[in-house]
Amino acid sequence: RGPQCYVRQDHERVVLGPVAMVTVPARHYCLVRHPVARGADGSVERDGSGQARLRHGDLEVRLAQEPFPLHPGELLEQDVTPLRVVPADTALRLRALLDFEDEDGARRVAGDEWLFEGPGTYIPRKEVEVAETLQATVIRPNQAVRLRARKECTDRDGTRRVTGEEWLVRRVGAYLPGVYEEVLDVVDAFVLTEKVALHLRATRPFRDAQGTLRRTGEEWLVTQAQSDAYVPDVCEELVAPVAVTTLGPRHFCVVLDPVGDDGRPQLGCQKVIKGECSFFLRPGERLQAGIQDVFVLGEDEGLLLQALQNVTHEDEVTRRAGERWLLRGPLEYVPPAEVAVIERRRAVALGDGEGIYVRDMRTGKVRAVLAQTYMLTATEELWEKELAPGVEALLARPRDPRGHWWAGPRGRGLGHGGGAIGVEAGPSQAPPPQALGGPRGARGGGVSISGACPEAGPARRHFEVPEDPAELGRLFSVPDFVGDACKALASRVRGAVAAVSFDDFHKVPPRHPRHPRHPGSPGCHPASPRHSLSVLNVSKVSLVPHVPIVPIV
Repeated sequence: RGPQCYVRQDHERVVLGPVAMVTVPARHYCLVRHPVARGADGSVERDGSGQARLRHGDLEVRLAQEPFPLHPGELLEQDVTPLRVVPADTALRLRALLDFEDEDGARRVAGDEWLFEGPGTYIPRKEVEVAETLQATVIRPNQAVRLRARKECTDRDGTRRVTGEEWLVRRVGAYLPGVYEEVLDVVDAFVLTEKVALHLRATRPFRDAQGTLRRTGEEWLVTQAQSDAYVPDVCEELVAPVAVTTLGPRHFCVVLDPVGDDGRPQLGCQKVIKGECSFFLRPGERLQAGIQDVFVLGEDEGLLLQALQNVTHEDEVTRRAGERWLLRGPLEYVPPAEVAVIERRRAVALGDGEGIYVRDMRTGKVRAVLAQTYMLTATEELWEKELAPGVEALLARPRDPRGHWWAGPRGRGLGHGGGAIGVEAGPSQAPPPQALGGPRGARGGGVSISGACPEAGPARRHFEVPEDPAELGRLFSVPDFVGDACKALASRVRGAVAAVSFDDFHKVPPRHPRHPRHPGSPGCHPASPRHSLSVLNVSKVSLVPHVPIVPIV
């Protein structure tokens, strides 16, 4: 060991050297394998031959000291290394390799783990190894850190944790996990507003932040009234955010399976909520038909209602389950949960010649309602009348240009499906198709006209006498009117003949020039009085202009 000059003897041989001594400056250390054994005073122990005794297989940590040489057999396991400085919010997870007692008097058993928390300088020991370097997790506002216990331990709040247990730490600031704590994730809070709530479900029994005991599978809502920002617990599962339901002043809704005051769903029940309000649907609740408009009824409108169960209605009348009644306007109406709206009805305004068939559902009687404004009662319904196929075809024809019924199009009133046919027929009656005129040749080339409700009158078939005498011959040039005129005159003759007895007609001599058997009567044939009626000369008949000839069917 220098400084000196060494003269090798003849019996000596230089194996190694000269080598520099090991210098460990301040705040550094090194590891020496197979260190020499030292006595109580720190001197090196030697055997009988003067060789230093070695602790084979052992390690020695040597800190800053005077430069020292390595004795024969010693090895430098780790070169001179600076000591590890542990800053704040950082820790070293240490593990004991051997049983020992540290400087604080704590007894460590092989396998034990503990933390060396900064700030500080860690002095290594041969019995300890550094397993991991831990960094503190910064928890910001509206955040939490999720932890899990690697084995049974006591957390920093003094709570006993079992292996695999998870929990949240919501305290704002830097959090350094314990030696047996594992950081899983940083959880952000859900910001709650007046329009958003959280639907949560319990994954196992626990007590929530409000101290309420929750059982596995239980569901509930968290709103802004409870917290502005909410971090779901490890025992809580977020099902979905829930949007607010807003009702206007003329809106209402029906909630199915509402949650009662005890927090339990009332299965099979209904709850009516009227606007103006806002609310959240709680777990298990649903709307029957969404947001509905309030029924606003006019003077000619009504609602057919039916009681689903015994209920006292707004009119202070007790209704039995299944009972029907009609609520008439004008009013605004929101049906309670015990009342169902069957249909909305409107009064039917019927004009002259229009009507509807109404059937009483209790007695089955059908009656006709004509020429009035009528609303069906709670026990009445419209009755459809079946018509013959021919009448159906006639009713399908359009009106004539003057607006009169030619074949009677459908409208409100009597007929199939409550349609008007312009004929006042009872429920058991059917309007027969009527024909005017006849086939060509039978009435001087007249035209046959069929209809379900033909009309005759000034607006129909009549003669208009022209002012020019030369045009008078054209008056009878229309075949249809000639046939109508013959038919009308024959009808009048038959009426006159019907007033005379059979014997007088054939035995008494005629006394009037218009009598069919009068000798001066045109077309007279004594042997055929019936034939004389069909060959009257219409040119001798005096006609008044604009007077209709009424056809007789």
